[in-house]
Amino acid sequence: MSETTSENDKIIELVSQYIDLSVTPFNKPERTVVKVDKRNPMYGGNGIVYLLQMFDEGELTNNRIGAYMVFFNKGDEAGFHTHGTRNEEELYIVMHGEGEYSEMTKKEGIIRKKIIKKGSITAMSGEGFHSLINTTDEVLIVFVITTNNPK
Repeated sequence: MSETTSENDKIIELVSQYIDLSVTPFNKPERTVVKVDKRNPMYGGNGIVYLLQMFDEGELTNNRIGAYMVFFNKGDEAGFHTHGTRNEEELYIVMHGEGEYSEMTKKEGIIRKKIIKKGSITAMSGEGFHSLINTTDEVLIVFVITTNNPK
């Protein structure tokens, strides 16, 4: 077993302690995570963020439509980024843990910060920028729903 496979298995096992990682796609057998993406760093943030992809490429309009974003350590962060250049909108739904969500209207714009915890939902659209950081010693697990609106 390769180090990457072993690391991916450990991540899936840890996250499975907090949430059910099964997915039931229409007219297909039930399954679990199809791919683990390790981002080190993610959008220039600090630490490591893992994306647990629940759908294969080509299975949906955008395979990132439904994925879990996992921040294991306090300070792990997805840095400021935008989806406007890809004509996407994005929802974050906190499944476990606590963090700080920040947004701004443009790179030099006004920042709004909000503490998010289990059940919190955020929405980013247009050319806005946003970031997310784990603020506690608990793992932060966020379900990400990304739209795709080709123009």
